[in-house]
Amino acid sequence: MYGPEGKRYIDLVSGVSVSNIGHRHPKVVEAVKNQLDKYMHLMVYGEYIQSPQVKLAEKLASLLPQNLDSVYFVNSGSEAIEGAIKLAKRLTERSEIIAFKNAYHGGTHGALSILGSEELKYAFRPLLPDIRHLDFNNFEQLEQITDKTACVVIEPIQAEAGIILPEAGYLQFLRKKCDETGALLIYDEIQMGFARTGKLFCFENEGVVPDVICLAKGMGGGMPIGAFISSKEKMNTLTFNPVLGHITTFGGHPVCAAAALANLEVLLEENLAIEAEKKGKLFIQQLEKIEVVKEIRGSGLMLAIDFKDEILNNKVIDILLDEGLIVDRFLFHPTCFRIAPPLIITEKEIEEVCAMVKNCILKAQA
Repeated sequence: MYGPEGKRYIDLVSGVSVSNIGHRHPKVVEAVKNQLDKYMHLMVYGEYIQSPQVKLAEKLASLLPQNLDSVYFVNSGSEAIEGAIKLAKRLTERSEIIAFKNAYHGGTHGALSILGSEELKYAFRPLLPDIRHLDFNNFEQLEQITDKTACVVIEPIQAEAGIILPEAGYLQFLRKKCDETGALLIYDEIQMGFARTGKLFCFENEGVVPDVICLAKGMGGGMPIGAFISSKEKMNTLTFNPVLGHITTFGGHPVCAAAALANLEVLLEENLAIEAEKKGKLFIQQLEKIEVVKEIRGSGLMLAIDFKDEILNNKVIDILLDEGLIVDRFLFHPTCFRIAPPLIITEKEIEEVCAMVKNCILKAQA
């Protein structure tokens, strides 16, 4: 990336895990241009079958387990969460929603209601009722899931909490509790989907399949699109009583759907999930021996560099930007910064970046 004066920057954020195949990938640009020459928005309600949507849905369903075979396209991650919550309430006829502290799910009213930080939402209360927040990785608290629970919404890796990975067996136990109580298990993979964690979908790392998966960010190759996905049986409940159980004017826009399909094909053709796993380990090997780095947490190319010192972290981030490295803070973990570059970053570029990071940390300590 280049500033207005021509200064060179290396992107280590990807627009927060959006630009997984880089900026303006030629295959995405070509797909967008080709679709523009055919048609853009047609109709909301499904009267007209639109091939970009159908092809993208077919491809996604072919890559997901059998119980995730019905795709509802939306415009963003927040809207995917809204649709998933509505689906859970419609199916279970229950109102309680369980979410987690330090989780981020979006800025719309329902998504904000389940967000795990009072500081970001107190100004907008009252929000949705019947929300219960648990501590991530606390097995005992999962007993609070009952037959009154409509759904449990969880990030399989907590992102804005500073890349917190699930403990061994935690997601398996959560799946068991949802099965026992009839609550839907909803995975928010909005930030960690599309090959970022070393698998095409993050749930593949633990082998725990949700009832609903929410996707966005890295889905569109830089274009705005999201989806919530469940089984056809479950999703069809949104088609009656009322007929328009969920609706969106621009969700699955033909141009965005064409871009998303091209993006997905690049991820698969170039084996970028495997590349993310390998390249993430290279970052860790290069940076973990720095004395003031207390911990590096991550999965694939979704990493948190933790100093356990907020002042030092802020200094490092400022110096990194001055030196041409774009990193980012986490919403709920002030002592670490994010490394989440496009998955196409080369090993040579990683070595260059790590040398620069080391030098900037030294400057910050001076």
